[in-house]
Amino acid sequence: MPISIRQAVSSDVAIVVEFNRLLAEESEGKTLDFQLLRRGVEAGLADPRKSVYFLAEEDGSALGQIMFTTEWSDWRNGWFWWIQSVYVRPDARRRGVFRALFEQVRQAARAEEEVIGLRLYVERENQTAQETYRKMGMDAAGYLVFERYPL
Repeated sequence: MPISIRQAVSSDVAIVVEFNRLLAEESEGKTLDFQLLRRGVEAGLADPRKSVYFLAEEDGSALGQIMFTTEWSDWRNGWFWWIQSVYVRPDARRRGVFRALFEQVRQAARAEEEVIGLRLYVERENQTAQETYRKMGMDAAGYLVFERYPL
């Protein structure tokens, strides 16, 4: 059966939370606070100004997810969509799931006149992900990301 992509809705909270939990554990060795994560996902699913999730499915089973948030660029007079929370189940990798998710976001972005580009961040050591993103036509932007968390 072919992979289908759909926008996640509030009833998908459990699978999105689980995929985010697995993503943090696998990619950064982090254990997330489950209740905080669930509240964050619920808030994102309830308000597209906060985030939009898409799920890849096959035969009714979720294979992976992608989420984007938005950032206004005054320098370029347009919106960047930040791709985040990308996760594909290990048994579904190398089957085009990420490509399908990425293309869904790309096509949605192209349909919005003020969206000017897609961005994402990736762990420096994650060479596999970096190569995948390059294959999708993305380039390293030359920025480092700094944060102060918690405030």
